[in-house]
Amino acid sequence: MGRKIFVSYKYGDTYVEDLNVYEDTFWGKQKVQTKARHYVDELMNILEDEDHIYKGEDDDESLESLADSTIGSKLGDKIFDSSITIVLISKGMKEIFASEKDQWIPWEVSYSLKQQDRQGKKSKTNGVIAVVLPDELGSYEYYITRDSECNCRNLNTPFLFQILRDNMFNIKEPNRKVCNNSWVYSGDCSYIQSVKWVDFVNKPTFYIDKAIELRDKKENYNLIKNIK
Repeated sequence: MGRKIFVSYKYGDTYVEDLNVYEDTFWGKQKVQTKARHYVDELMNILEDEDHIYKGEDDDESLESLADSTIGSKLGDKIFDSSITIVLISKGMKEIFASEKDQWIPWEVSYSLKQQDRQGKKSKTNGVIAVVLPDELGSYEYYITRDSECNCRNLNTPFLFQILRDNMFNIKEPNRKVCNNSWVYSGDCSYIQSVKWVDFVNKPTFYIDKAIELRDKKENYNLIKNIK
């Protein structure tokens, strides 16, 4: 069953692995610097091949000249009509000197987690997946590392927007143990699960179905839906 999928990302983030992108110019094909947006182009093709429907902003649909209220309405319409939100985690996704309330990714995640009413229709809470992009060195270690002693994966959640980290490791009844003075969780401990780009593109529908499964069990999680 195909899903309607909204993608939240930092359009111009260039701290991502090179995809060897060429674009048409007056002088012919020219190589351009890879941005997070180019990963969305890849993702659109992958989702289409899996019979899913992309509901995000198209590359030729610039919202830059629109007022914030208009952008909010247009993106809100697309999130409302989706069942999954994919958040692309990238090294430069956050504007350090801007409030999280003034950045689009937290707003889009917040809207995705809420049940919304529009013109007599009600949306469900979206399933949300954090898909982690490789950085400019091809590494995921700015966010994902592995502890060989515990044989467990570590997530650098303080790197994320608050609303993302609040909805990770948020299961009400966790199965966990202590290792190296830190908690190690097992099972579906996070409502928003993190997956490397390379793993997601190999099995996109598997992770999408998992997000729907968690959404249908959302009462097992302490969901934080508002931006702090």
